[in-house]
Amino acid sequence: MSTDNAHGGAHVAHHFKDATQQYDSGKEGIWLFMVTEILMFGGLFVGYAIYHNMYPEMFSEGASSLDWKMGFINTLVLIFSSFTMAISITFCQKNDKKKAAMALATTILCGAVFMCIKYFEYSHKFHLGLLPGKYLDVAKVGAEHANLGLYFGFYYCMTGLHGLHVLIGMGLISWCLIKTLRGDFSDQYWLPVEGVGLFWHIVDLIWIFLFPLLYLVG
Repeated sequence: MSTDNAHGGAHVAHHFKDATQQYDSGKEGIWLFMVTEILMFGGLFVGYAIYHNMYPEMFSEGASSLDWKMGFINTLVLIFSSFTMAISITFCQKNDKKKAAMALATTILCGAVFMCIKYFEYSHKFHLGLLPGKYLDVAKVGAEHANLGLYFGFYYCMTGLHGLHVLIGMGLISWCLIKTLRGDFSDQYWLPVEGVGLFWHIVDLIWIFLFPLLYLVG
């Protein structure tokens, strides 16, 4: 197989010199986008670190109200989804459309399981009145710290933004699944699946940081 074919020789856009340039440019663009995602979450992580250093006892109280078992299950679900996403690329490269589609569908299912668990977590917190910022009724929830709403501000902002990225990733993987079933990907062209896979891996990696920071901080 030639280098051009491996990079998608049959799908070279008119503004690229060859398939290798198209592949390299696509990968660079994907990684640049990933950097912006990391910077966005990085700002939240920095803010979290500053306030956690200022109010460690309050953050410990907030974490104690979370169900770490549900967070751990979600961590395992996303780790498994990264595996299925990775093997879907391998199957595309091997021209195994059926297995690639099954792997992508499994990844979408894992994302759905993750969001369902988050829904139950959020519903339980809302029921208890554990709301962010000024919306938290300290007397009603029996909070020991008056600024406990700050912790839940970080919790909802960070997990909510991450959840939004999970939904976006599920949409992108669904798009890849449709194109896979149509036979658009093969050993000559798989860059879109690889790009979406990188996005999904970054989303999973961010959760691996969020889980101990939010659930195990106490």
